This record gives sequence, structure tokens and C-alpha cells, in this order.
Amino acid sequence: MSKKIKAPYKAVFVSDIHLGTRSCKAEFLLKTLKRLSFDEIYLIGDIIDGWKIRRGWYWHQDHTNFLRKILKYSKNKRVVYIAGNHDEFLRNFLSHGDLNIGNVEIYDEMVYNSASGKSYLLTHGDNYDIVTRYHKQIAVLGDIGYETLLSFNRHFNWIRRHLGFGYWSLSKFVKNKVKSAVSFITQFEIVVANECQGRGLDGVVCGHIHSAANKYIDNIHYLNCGDWVESCTLIAEDWNGEFHIIEYNRLAETIPLLTDESLVEDMADEALG
Repeated sequence: MSKKIKAPYKAVFVSDIHLGTRSCKAEFLLKTLKRLSFDEIYLIGDIIDGWKIRRGWYWHQDHTNFLRKILKYSKNKRVVYIAGNHDEFLRNFLSHGDLNIGNVEIYDEMVYNSASGKSYLLTHGDNYDIVTRYHKQIAVLGDIGYETLLSFNRHFNWIRRHLGFGYWSLSKFVKNKVKSAVSFITQFEIVVANECQGRGLDGVVCGHIHSAANKYIDNIHYLNCGDWVESCTLIAEDWNGEFHIIEYNRLAETIPLLTDESLVEDMADEALG
């Protein structure tokens, strides 16, 4: 009888976990990562929510479990941490160059080479958000309002669960319906894509706006990891250089367990040439 194995990927990209907040769904992320096999993991900012922690401390055991898992990964996998605006305290240590903490590499931004040889900018994305970059107080107030909506969302979904319904993101629904929010997301995507165009890169993997995407803007491959407070999504690259959005709510569909172990070896051999 053939042995079931995990779906093989070259790398996974995760952003906007927001450890230290009640809305963080670290448990779902751990379950998702457990179903994957990969060589590299890239944390694309806002992993720890320093803004929220300063306003009021909240820390669940799942948050600790996730950090332990990352440290365990770092023993035999490449682990890269890209600083974001909510974990901007890390940038204070990057003023004299890039930083390594144990086996975890920390950068402000970096260029990633895919399995197909294409070059991608890895950035959280806040540097391309005018409000976050130049009007931090407004950004903080907006974050408080967003957290209030997420709090209401938790209670709303508690009622749904007890009525036998699945999880539904009210905050995501509101964001998709408000024209100004849709316009902001579109403008953000264009600005980031233009930055890559100017640098001569093939694409970008970012986060920040909590809206997962895998699409082309002109000839730039735009990838956004999404988040782990609402949509619970990440980006995974297979050994052919193809990128996929992985959704926690669709694990059985998007990450089927394989049964032929030779398939993994064949894919790895093909990636190595």
C-alpha cells in the first residue's frame, strides 16, 4: 500500500499573521503548514503585531506554538523574515545592514529567484502605501477601526458556528463593497507593480493589504499572500516555478495528499535540472 505524503513545494510565503492580537488565526496556519512539504519559508511582514501589543497585551498558546515551529524549521529549512509596518521594530536593527537571528534571516526587502529563474521583489508593501509611510497616526487610527470590525466579526462568526454555518468574513465583505477600499487596493497594486517594472524584476510577493492575489499587472506577476486574521491564505511555489494561493478553508481541494512518493523525487530532480 502506497504511503501518503505531503504536497511538495519549493517555498511558501506568509504575511500578516498579526501574532499578539485576538483576531490572529495561528492555529489555522499551523494546520495548513503541517499539510505542506517545502524547503523555504518567507514571512512577508506583520508577523508580530507590535502596534497592537503596545495598546494591550494578548498572547495565545497558538502564537507561541507558531514561533516554535518557525525556529524548528530554521534548523533544516531556509527561513526569511521581511519586516513590515506592524513589526517595524525589526527595522531598527537593520540600519547597519541585514540581520540574522539564529538561523532566521531578516531583511527590509530582498529579491527572490524562483524555480523557473524569474526574479521577484519580496516586500511587505507598506513602503508603497502613502498613508502608512507618511501619515502614521492616521494609519494607527485606521488600524484601531479595523480591529473593532474584526472583533465584531469574531462574535458574528461565533453565532454562525452555533447555528451550523461555516466561517464568513464580514470585514472582508465590507472591504470589497466599499468603493474607496477597492480603489486603494487597486492603486497599491499598480504602485508596487510599477516599482518592479522600474527595477527590471519579473514580479513581486507582498502582503499589507490583506487581499490575496495571483495575477499579472501589465507584464509584472503580482502576488499577495493575503492574511491570517480574515481570509487565511498563503502563497506556495511548486518545483516548476508556478505559484498558487492556498486557502485554509479549501485545504482538501487545494492541497491534496499525494500517494506516489516517486512524484516528489521526480519534481525535485526536474527543478535541479
